[in-house]
Amino acid sequence: MNQEQTRRIKVAHLSDLHFSIGNLLEAGQCFGSAVSTAISERVDVAIISGDLTDHKQDAHSAALHQLMQELRRLADHCPVLILQGTFLHDYPGMLAIYRFAGGKYPVETVDKIGQVALVGTQWRYVSPGDSLDDARLLVSCVPTVNKSDLVSSVGAEHVAQAMGDVLAGLMQGVFAPQNIAASAAGVATVTVGHGTVSGALTEHGVPMAGKDHEFSLGGLYAAQSTATMLGHIHRHQSWDREVGGFVQRVAYPGSIGRFHYGEEGKKGFLIWNIGPRDCDFEFRETPARVMVDFLFDGVPDMAWLEEQAASCVGSFVRVRYSVDAELAVTVDKQAIEQVLAQAAEVRIEPKLLASQRQRCSGISTLSTLAEKVEKWCKSTDNDASVVVPRVRLLGTSDARSIATSLIKELFHEAESRTHEHRDDAGHAVDPFARAERGLDHSAGRELAQ
Repeated sequence: MNQEQTRRIKVAHLSDLHFSIGNLLEAGQCFGSAVSTAISERVDVAIISGDLTDHKQDAHSAALHQLMQELRRLADHCPVLILQGTFLHDYPGMLAIYRFAGGKYPVETVDKIGQVALVGTQWRYVSPGDSLDDARLLVSCVPTVNKSDLVSSVGAEHVAQAMGDVLAGLMQGVFAPQNIAASAAGVATVTVGHGTVSGALTEHGVPMAGKDHEFSLGGLYAAQSTATMLGHIHRHQSWDREVGGFVQRVAYPGSIGRFHYGEEGKKGFLIWNIGPRDCDFEFRETPARVMVDFLFDGVPDMAWLEEQAASCVGSFVRVRYSVDAELAVTVDKQAIEQVLAQAAEVRIEPKLLASQRQRCSGISTLSTLAEKVEKWCKSTDNDASVVVPRVRLLGTSDARSIATSLIKELFHEAESRTHEHRDDAGHAVDPFARAERGLDHSAGRELAQ
């Protein structure tokens, strides 16, 4: 075994656990499975890149209790590093309690930008120029940063761009020299961050476009670490480049479980194998729940739902449909629930379309229907020249006369296209006379009815 092989390190990268009472079953099952897999694969280190909880948790909550139990089980196997996630999820100050999870190895939490080295089995903060002779791993940490700190200096409209510039400068000016020195000393290097990368895809398949993102791939590569581990986006995705034999990879593991309808892709975490000049990872899937979306443009098709019911056993099903508000009562929600009774959950989300009505001032004061229709046509920008004469016919003619008149109009249109009508012998005929002869009394009675 050469020196390069002895200096490699195996890291489990987990993210976006989102423990809460509402997510307890999903988060507990998926995180527990990931911890068991990490232990069985004998990882050297575990890094969690933020959003351990879904929101602020009470100290005695069942969700926090189970999270702490799993953290202790992980810490009994290897050192653990936890990064501050979004403030809405990892409530400020909450990270401190994870250090008390217990376990054979330390749990370190990071809520400020800086670098941490793993020396033996202990975490140690390092500054530029510090010796890394005894380090096994150097981690450059970029937790969620507070953009409000920049508002007073650059203005609210420029905060996103300024934050991206600040972080890119940090990567290149502060982290890069230390990471280059670490690689030269045979130490594996990692950048761990929580935020969005411009060009990444969300868990719903939407590209992250624009400038309102913390990271760019160029800025991340500029840190000169081999592995970049990110949290925040719930979809697994990765990028890589190789320059002169130096391999760099950037990856989101995605969320540990499936917490929202419409999320695409598998759920899991990453196991990295990192050396001083290259790295690689493998995706490990967790037993995330199956969520199914049924979308209807109109009233749900009950026969089709019955056909799909067998494939939805144990799944979480959302039925969404769009109907006019007047037709909402025709949808039997209870029947939908009965058809999908073997699903773990059935969520019905109707979208009621409001009827669009346009007022026509003064229409009620007009005496005849024809005048009212003409007024309506003007208010709605419709052509009254065709509609109004027909309405007048209803009040002045009988059914036979109206039918005859309409047929003559049709023949006039046909004559304008063909110019001439002829019988079987080739003689010209009068189509209007034929139409009048063909309109018998029974047809007239049917039209009148």
